[in-house]
Order: sequence, then structure tokens, then C-alpha cells
Amino acid sequence: NNRLKDEMMFQQSRFASMGEMIGNIAHQWRQPLMELSSLFINIEAQLKLNGKVSSEEILESIGKSNDITKYMSNTINDFQNFFSKDKEKVCFNVSEQINTSINIISSGLKKNKIHLDIVIKKNPIVCGYKNEYSQVVINIVNNARDMLIERKIENPKIKIFIEEDDDTAVLRISDNAGGIEEEMLSKIFEPFFTKEKSNGTGIGLFMSKLIIENNMGGKLLAINNNYGAEFIIVVPKAV
Repeated sequence: NNRLKDEMMFQQSRFASMGEMIGNIAHQWRQPLMELSSLFINIEAQLKLNGKVSSEEILESIGKSNDITKYMSNTINDFQNFFSKDKEKVCFNVSEQINTSINIISSGLKKNKIHLDIVIKKNPIVCGYKNEYSQVVINIVNNARDMLIERKIENPKIKIFIEEDDDTAVLRISDNAGGIEEEMLSKIFEPFFTKEKSNGTGIGLFMSKLIIENNMGGKLLAINNNYGAEFIIVVPKAV
């Protein structure tokens, strides 16, 4: 029964993530689509006004459109890889996986003028399910984003800090949204617990903890610092 319950929660988490990702795709594609449209509008305007367009301008527009469509194609690959089920554990570089994760959600941060700072003190390699690791990072960053928006924080910031010690890779994700109420700190990883997020399902952090602790043999912790909440992901380094 417990296994069935965990599987049902995991499926709910996946559906919630899919909805979030669809929104992220829309954000990621809106700007390049506008840029493509502007290229064609410019050529059309010149044809109507002057009756011709130079070869150089056409080639330049073709080059720009190729760059834009390549970016959009890479975005599709990022999302496909995110949702593909990991069949086996692989070793991966933490900073590279962080970059992949942030590329998926960067437009949502830019839209809300949230400054993201990534500090790489050390760059460890870990072994595990890298897409699930990305899912945890994205979930925590999205939660931070939502709190910064919900609380209308001026100069909103999210910081990602990568370090390591002798045996573990440590990832710290913090924000300046004011933190989590002390009595809630012990409850945020419980299934279906949600407090401030108006559209929250309450399963994201629960599943994140399962992924890090059950699937990767690590620890997921939450604390308050001087400015807001800080989530600490600790996983064993590759041997």
C-alpha cells in the first residue's frame, strides 16, 4: 500500500511538473518567435516600400532565423531529456546539470526580473539519475520564484552555490524572500503540505526529498538564513 501510495504521488508530481514545463516552453519560445516575426516583417516592409531587398540583408536574415530555430530545437531537446525516464545511474558534472536545469526555467525568472547568481566554488561529479536531480533543482528554484513573486520582494534574488567536501557534493539554493515560518520548517517535506502557494499541490518537496534520499543516497534539508530560505542538497561524490 505504501509503495502504491508513493507511486501515485510520484505520478501526480510528474503531471504537475508537466504543467509547469508547458508554461516554461511557452516562455522560452515566445521571445524567439517574436524575433522570427520581426525578421519577416522587416523584409516585407522593405519589399513594399522599395520593391527589392539586397542579397546581404536576405542572407543576414536567413542566418539569424537559423540561429533562432536552432535555439528552439535545443529547447525541445532539453525538455525531452527532462521527461525521459532514467534507466540507469550515470555519473554527471553538477554544474553542467545545473546549467541544463536553469536553461529550462530561465525565461520565467527573467520575466519576473529575478536575479539568479550561480557560484561554483568546487565542481564535483556525482552518480545518480541526472534528470531526477534536475527535477529537484527546478522544483526548489520554482518554489523560490513563487515566494518572491507572492511576497512582492523588491530586488528579488536566487543564489545557487556549488561546493564539495571529502565525500559529498553540496548544492545550496537560497533566496531573499524572508524565509519559512519556524513551525513550518519541519512540515514542508510532508506530502500534500502547502501553505502560501495559491496553486501549489504540496507534493513537489515531498518528491524531491524521496529522489535525493531514496534514489541518490543523499540528504535534502531546509533552513532559514538572514535573508530567506535555503535548501541544501547533499549527495555522495562519484568514487
